[in-house]
Amino acid sequence: MITVEYAAERERMVRDQLEKKGIRNPRVLDAFRAVPRHVFVNPADEAAAYEDRPLALAGGQTISQPYMVALMTQALDVAPGQRALEVGTGSGYQAAILAELGALVHTVERLPALSEEAKRRLDRAGYHDIQFRVGDGTLRRPGEPAYDRIVVTAGAPDVPIGLLASLGEGGILVVPIGDDHVQELVRFRRGEGRVSRERLCRCSFVKLIGAEGWPEN
Repeated sequence: MITVEYAAERERMVRDQLEKKGIRNPRVLDAFRAVPRHVFVNPADEAAAYEDRPLALAGGQTISQPYMVALMTQALDVAPGQRALEVGTGSGYQAAILAELGALVHTVERLPALSEEAKRRLDRAGYHDIQFRVGDGTLRRPGEPAYDRIVVTAGAPDVPIGLLASLGEGGILVVPIGDDHVQELVRFRRGEGRVSRERLCRCSFVKLIGAEGWPEN
């Protein structure tokens, strides 16, 4: 889906924030040109929607800076038709990017109000086929089919075993791992009976709350 509103701002974002920092996947760049990021921020922050920084959401959450969303998306290497799980719906922006890439998107959020607002934003932006769930995204649901791609948009103390178990053969999981202030973005790949681990960069996300994340205070 391509919208005309803010098109120039999106093009500048792609050129100055993504391409200059090493995002090269043309499909990812086109998705960032297409998705109207201003729809996924609070109304008071709409003028800052395409700036190179995270913005606050309700419940102490954030929408990550465009570059970090792009880096995680590029690391996922999404192909059309793949089943993708997003843990931490937040504003819905990452889900929209995955949908724009043709993924079959399932997204889980622990805060009901945030999930409902994300659904409204995604509907407004034209993304109507995303599957929503409210609950603990760190745990695998019994009988749930495997996912081709999993992205976690909050920092975990270690990789959630339930998410690794949810990853199908050839699948990729991208998750920030570290303490409650600074993490490393890590990519896991499942293939040929083993799981490989690759460090991508340092980052800083809000806590991943859940049974296999951080405890809720």
